[in-house]
Amino acid sequence: MTLTRRTLLRRTAALGGAAAAASLFSPALVRAQTPVRMVLNWRYQGPQAWFFLAQDRGYFADAGIEMIIDQGNGSGAAVGAVASGSYDVGFGDVNALIQLAATKPEEAPICVYQMYNKPPFTVGVMADSGIETAKDLEGKVLGGAANDGALKLWPAFVKLAGIDDSGVEITNFAPNLREQMLKGRQVDGVFGYVNTIRFSAKLSGMDPDKEIRFINYGDYGMDLYSNGMIVPKKMAQEQPELVAGMVAAINKGIADTLADMDAGIDAVAEREPLINKAIEKERLIATLQDEMNHPEIATVGLGDVDTARFDTAIGIVVDANGLPRTPDRSEIFTDAFLPPMSERITKLL
Repeated sequence: MTLTRRTLLRRTAALGGAAAAASLFSPALVRAQTPVRMVLNWRYQGPQAWFFLAQDRGYFADAGIEMIIDQGNGSGAAVGAVASGSYDVGFGDVNALIQLAATKPEEAPICVYQMYNKPPFTVGVMADSGIETAKDLEGKVLGGAANDGALKLWPAFVKLAGIDDSGVEITNFAPNLREQMLKGRQVDGVFGYVNTIRFSAKLSGMDPDKEIRFINYGDYGMDLYSNGMIVPKKMAQEQPELVAGMVAAINKGIADTLADMDAGIDAVAEREPLINKAIEKERLIATLQDEMNHPEIATVGLGDVDTARFDTAIGIVVDANGLPRTPDRSEIFTDAFLPPMSERITKLL
């Protein structure tokens, strides 16, 4: 399915001409409240601030959406939750979406707002472990949550980094045990996103800058995108006004968070009062810097992709995982629902 702004305008013209077209690109005009269930990539933390600001400030309501936001169990799991129909919207890993589209295209949702444009995937190891490069992971015991995005990309990383994984043992455990398992040396390395591991370790009393070394996938040629807003293709086709309104609301929430990060962290704390606000603000800033601040946003804007880079990323995932087909970019991502470039972020920090 290829959805373009021109296609949507043709559809809205058929439904009522200029008024319908206006409602598509002015979500505030949509008044009926439609319940929409969103699953996040992880628990309520600093980098979820924009979703809650958008909710608290009425941006979803202005778009006719009654948004229900649930904590998640991993970026890969969010894709599966939308594909299965358990959730209407997910904040999930586009690489898991590529793998699903390559194997089960009829089930695959579509990304409508690409938020993380730099690869956050890593294996965290203890700095004094002697593990300094990807090859040093050979023969080691590694662990992570079953739906962790970095773990799902491990086969691709193995191929690109030239790792002999025949002697690697991988164990699964609950996400909240990751840093404890690493600190206790029950595993040699843990899968995750750099800033998830870094700040969770900090909350556990570790000094991640001194005690943890990160074997980053991006350092070995995996120049991938990551998390974005994912919806079922049926929703994109049948409820374009709702999808455009949701995207516009989230885009506003990000702008508001950039303007007042403390307000964003306060919004997270309303849902999770036990958070450490100072550390969650650090996590938020690090996410903006390390996962969302690719130079391409100066030209394409946050939410969109560089088409050549995105096509290359699809090829990396397909080739490294030995997938049966290469999905077209239009099966994975559409820019049809993005706000105008003038309303999107082109500089984060």
